[in-house]
Amino acid sequence: MNTYKYILLFMGIALMGCSDLEESPIALLDPNGYFQTTEDLQAGIDGSLTHAINEEIWGRKLSIALMLRSDMVNLQSSQTRRVEMNTHTITGDNEMVYDPWRRIYLGIAAANTVIQGASGVDEEESVLNPIVAQAYFARAFYYFHLVRLFGDVPYFDAPITDVAAGKTVSCTPEAEVYANIISDLEFAEQWLPNTVSTRAKPSKAAAKSYLALVYLTMAGTSDASYFQMAYDKAKEVITNKGTYDVDLDPDFQTLFNANLIDASKEPIFALDYNNVEASDNAYDQTAPMTGVRGDDDDQGWSVAVPTMAVYDSFDPDDYRTRVSFQTEATIGGTTVDYTNFTISGHADAANQPYIAKYTRYPGPYARGNKRATSHNYSMMRYAEVLLIAAEAGVEIGAADAIDFLNEVRGRARNGGNSTNGGYVEETVPASSVPADLTSITVDDVLEERRIELAFEGKRWYDIKRRQLGDVVFSASGYEGAKPDWNASEDYDTPIPQDEIDRNPNLTN
Repeated sequence: MNTYKYILLFMGIALMGCSDLEESPIALLDPNGYFQTTEDLQAGIDGSLTHAINEEIWGRKLSIALMLRSDMVNLQSSQTRRVEMNTHTITGDNEMVYDPWRRIYLGIAAANTVIQGASGVDEEESVLNPIVAQAYFARAFYYFHLVRLFGDVPYFDAPITDVAAGKTVSCTPEAEVYANIISDLEFAEQWLPNTVSTRAKPSKAAAKSYLALVYLTMAGTSDASYFQMAYDKAKEVITNKGTYDVDLDPDFQTLFNANLIDASKEPIFALDYNNVEASDNAYDQTAPMTGVRGDDDDQGWSVAVPTMAVYDSFDPDDYRTRVSFQTEATIGGTTVDYTNFTISGHADAANQPYIAKYTRYPGPYARGNKRATSHNYSMMRYAEVLLIAAEAGVEIGAADAIDFLNEVRGRARNGGNSTNGGYVEETVPASSVPADLTSITVDDVLEERRIELAFEGKRWYDIKRRQLGDVVFSASGYEGAKPDWNASEDYDTPIPQDEIDRNPNLTN
């Protein structure tokens, strides 16, 4: 993308310790010398968000790391960097730590450049602020990932111009990072439009939904009073869903069908691969990482695979089970069920159901192994807003909390157009499963999140904010005991060692 190439000229640095800064002084060009129009600003914002669809974030490194760190996806390969993620023995030398860290800071730097550059654009506030608000949203989006992963992190709210000062920066306390995220999202909430032409652009509903999730996260880690704020903000989206043009999609499968997702109202904010042809800058490998090894259709790599206990924990009559899991494959011309997936003969193959959400309908850009798909990855969708309201509602005693949870379960009862576990599409009729709940607890909501949002990069963050590690990684967990798990250390990711070597002030 040309936008991506331009933004690299102004992105500042990924972090003060990066050696490229000294070798590439062009990175310190004044943003006010480039941004002359709102079109220039939009190009910069698009460049900022393009970093999120890089292979180092949602194209593979971060998305797969979040799966492996959860209790729902096991590792079927032996690469050290992935073993560390799966066993919670993560070191600062792990590229699945460093690459997302670096790429996220590139996205932040690009957003900061737009925000500063906007001051030099001669335009009315009513025209300028809705565009700049996208940059505030992007910065909050990136920092929200960083603070949940690492805890205390360096916080930058402007492009870096003083190299010497940058090399001695320290980490900002987690609470302060959250305060800055909230401030950015509040600005975005005020100025973003109600509706957008593509869900890859942030809207007012996106800002409100992320505020709700930020409050929910803070309530679980610091201050229970945030539950009321999370509930209120989620209710604003729910009450105004018509204004914001968001709703549950009638068919759960549509959310993971790259050919249909653009017409769905459920995504509130998405990372959009549909509009980006495969390149080094935007490359999606989630499908092959989760695909069946030897499958004639996708030739997956069998890296991130649910255990049988995970599959068995889903109700077989729940439509979401069919959508979420692949239970059949054609290997060497023979169609087999999951009990025979090792027919491929590869050491990484596993005789258990695989993740189907990303391999079943990858869209027209899919290449070999279903890489470079056309998926739109929902970072926030309406079902999650309902579940945020349900969880926060239980905590504050709201009577309608159960209604929000049952609305999500009700959609699952619709059935829809999916496959029989392999590749034969069929219409699945409506059913009575899952039935509405007649009472509700926090555990009920967390379980509903686990089923509804399975394999979407949410579960690890839920485990961390609710401090569930000692339970879910015990012998009774879905993956069995993880003996290296240490709750006093392993909820936070270590800061990349290269960064600490360059700047000893960086420590978490």
